[in-house]
Amino acid sequence: MTVSIALGRGRDGADVPLDLPELLATRLLVQGNSGSGKSHLLRRLLEQTASLVQQAIIDPEGDFVTLAARYGHLVIDGAEQTEATLRAAGERARVHRASVVLNLESLDAEMQLRAAGSFLNGLFDAPREHWYPVLVVVDEAQLFAPVASGDTSDEARRLSLGAMTNLMCRGRKRGLAGIIATQRLAKLAKNVAAEASNFLMGRTFLDIDMARAADLLGMERRTAEAFRDLARGQFMALGPALSRRPVMVSIGAVETASHATGPKLAPFEAMDATEMRDLILEPVESFTPRPRERRTPAPDLLAQLDAFAADRPASMVAPDAPPSKDADRDTLWRLVSDVTAEPDADYRPLATLYQDFQLRARIEGLGRDALDMPRFRMLLATVRSGIEAERARSEPWLQAETIASTLPEDVQGLALLLARAAMDGLPCPDDAALARAYATHSLGRARRQLAYLEERQIIVVREDGPHRRVAFVGLGWQTA
Repeated sequence: MTVSIALGRGRDGADVPLDLPELLATRLLVQGNSGSGKSHLLRRLLEQTASLVQQAIIDPEGDFVTLAARYGHLVIDGAEQTEATLRAAGERARVHRASVVLNLESLDAEMQLRAAGSFLNGLFDAPREHWYPVLVVVDEAQLFAPVASGDTSDEARRLSLGAMTNLMCRGRKRGLAGIIATQRLAKLAKNVAAEASNFLMGRTFLDIDMARAADLLGMERRTAEAFRDLARGQFMALGPALSRRPVMVSIGAVETASHATGPKLAPFEAMDATEMRDLILEPVESFTPRPRERRTPAPDLLAQLDAFAADRPASMVAPDAPPSKDADRDTLWRLVSDVTAEPDADYRPLATLYQDFQLRARIEGLGRDALDMPRFRMLLATVRSGIEAERARSEPWLQAETIASTLPEDVQGLALLLARAAMDGLPCPDDAALARAYATHSLGRARRQLAYLEERQIIVVREDGPHRRVAFVGLGWQTA
């Protein structure tokens, strides 16, 4: 079935259609200097397809949050979420088929890379039964897939670049159609740009960008200077979803607008120089740069309890209130077991589980320092492994915990789940159990952690048809 939208009009005034099913299969690259109309083009495309296909938008400047009021997109503020939450949000957005705008305007460059990479990886790792078509729009793609490292850490750059590469190179079979927009092709990683089969090239002035755009469109280099003559909102289009030959298109009108409209020219009235000197050079004790405004998160429940305890009058405090009790292991085990018994506890963020534990500990009469985060994480993984409290004190199990502590935090629980099965000679946990231990709904992603543990020389995996046997290196344990 052919479903097309009117992207704009050509030189002859006729509509230039965009074939949506073909776009989903072949991806799109948009290029143009600042002010060429890229955001207007993306907004036109998103508005025209909002009722036809699910959308996920990586928005570094907050330009597309206004789509929510008109088309019902869910706006996620990246500054209020952790990387783990964003990764889970990507998976859940596909499960529930929700159109999402990931707003990153409040984050610095480093955190933008981490947030975008985590969210895109969540989209990519969704279970196979939820691989519905999604338009994944990434504005200012050169930020998330740079051709060279900049001021951000290598770890953040690898995370974001890997996610962008997966989107453009391997996303098609998972229903992900990448639409990336960039100011300069020369700043965009080539292995990301090269996977697009449809192109919309706007106004550009640098010779290197014009030459690369001409090569992508199959135009002769001597005609590349035509890109300098394009007006705002005009693009040269080519690709199976657009046209088999380069065609100029003027992008159509949009129904929503960005909340950031850019600077406007206003009448300028110069003040007297003496008055300005007194105003601008007024002595100050010390210069403090004005901080960027950002939303202040609400204090958590424990912080509110602490504030109440500090402010209440002495008459409200019981004279015989007992001091905080010392935490014994049996009590800690019981409290952590209660936390894991809550619905959906396997997929809740670690910070949320820790706050739940702290609240239970306070009710029990323990102090907030009853168990710090690293010890809570390890005890949580031990409880989830299914081992009994008494056996968890044994020397062999403490050795397993020591081995697990050398691993990244997100795989410690999975390692201890395998350790418990191998310790008792039980069958290897199935993929669903591995996924729960790794706090993901993606079975494939959980299976990949077995290969990682084997690379770290923690386990040895032997596949025998549908059966899997896992042995722990150095402990002499193996599953049935």
